[in-house]
Amino acid sequence: MAGGVAAGAVGEGMRRFARGERPGMSDLLLTPSNARRITDQLSRMRGAAMKLGQMISLDAGDVLPAELTAVLARLREQAHVMPPKQLNQVLVGAWGREWRQQFERFDVRPIAAASIGQVHRATLKSGEVLAVKVQYPGVAASIDADVDNVASLLRYSGLLPRGLDIGPLLEEAKRQLHEEADYLREAEQMHRYRRHLKDDPRFIVPKPVDGMVRPEVLPMEFLTGASIETLSEESQDRRNEMCGALLELVVRELFEFGYMQTDPNFANFKWRAEEGRIVLLDFGAARAVPEGTAEAYRRILQTGLAEDVEGVKDALVEHGFVSEAQMRRHGSAIDRMIRIVLDQVAIGRRSDGLFDFADRAFVDRLREAAAPLVADRESWHVPPATTLFVQRKISGTALFCVRMRAKLPVIHLAQRYAGADAETAPRRDLMTSSQEEVT
Repeated sequence: MAGGVAAGAVGEGMRRFARGERPGMSDLLLTPSNARRITDQLSRMRGAAMKLGQMISLDAGDVLPAELTAVLARLREQAHVMPPKQLNQVLVGAWGREWRQQFERFDVRPIAAASIGQVHRATLKSGEVLAVKVQYPGVAASIDADVDNVASLLRYSGLLPRGLDIGPLLEEAKRQLHEEADYLREAEQMHRYRRHLKDDPRFIVPKPVDGMVRPEVLPMEFLTGASIETLSEESQDRRNEMCGALLELVVRELFEFGYMQTDPNFANFKWRAEEGRIVLLDFGAARAVPEGTAEAYRRILQTGLAEDVEGVKDALVEHGFVSEAQMRRHGSAIDRMIRIVLDQVAIGRRSDGLFDFADRAFVDRLREAAAPLVADRESWHVPPATTLFVQRKISGTALFCVRMRAKLPVIHLAQRYAGADAETAPRRDLMTSSQEEVT
């Protein structure tokens, strides 16, 4: 894969130089043709390598070119499935040679295939319809090597600065992927979320069949539902309601449950329009939120709602979102970014707390303000790994709200969870800034 990408970059570079252009390395690497190479290879590799591709396809919406993002998005639905003989070997290892006697029917062709396993529809002798998740052989054993190989590819490609320490992030990624490959653990997380959400009619979590769960096989009740992205066809009120439910779920995970399903992949949600409910799937990425991480977000909410620029900056540095070096070198750019966000807070207050996710103008302003930080590769900084995985869920949920063009009372939700002193903290910098700086 690395060889093919390198050859593609060389060819693209020669074409651009011939046209009189001087492209950067990232422009040569991140081309649609290279994206197709990577997509095709990762869809065969499965496991941790494919998981990384799925993460990129979800999180890169406003960063990568549209055509490249569209190619990578294939990884959210595409994977090479197990042949029937291999599937049978896995199920024999899990349930014994006579496993078929438990079923009235077991569809060999999967209804879904992803990075770690594939899902089959089956009917027990009792008539109960199940979705059976079956793990690809060898996935768990390959996680460490996959992550190390992807890290090497990133380093050799020059996409990461030499001095950037991603070691802690790689170790956390390995740990979490090993957890995702343990279906006994995932069944426990499903029970946890069923307890948390039993009184919330907006969500439904499938029930695992405990007596049949194995480390590599997870049977659960089969719940029908359309792609969550079909919610875009509903009315504005319905879109607002369900996006609000998902956003509130993230906040409750962070501040109430102390536990979060950290993978916001759209395939992990289904929409049941006839009931007005969202099916939550795939709890392998559910994990505890450290108290310090929740406190970091609470502090940022408090200072942000108080429109306290210096307070936000202090919280960002204290909790590792921004390094002290970045603050010294790009303090003015960070100031501008904070003011842009706090301007949205002020607008929200004037509009009864509503935030219009369809209005993307402020994102362009944020991207422009952040340009000096992005360009200064030597100051790049990796926040704590646990924070990154929480932030991925927050960002992924916000991205979905953007796709749905939702209008939500974000300010009111933030006030509810920020704590009593959110409204009384001093409003230092914003109160003394000119209107031109604020906007």
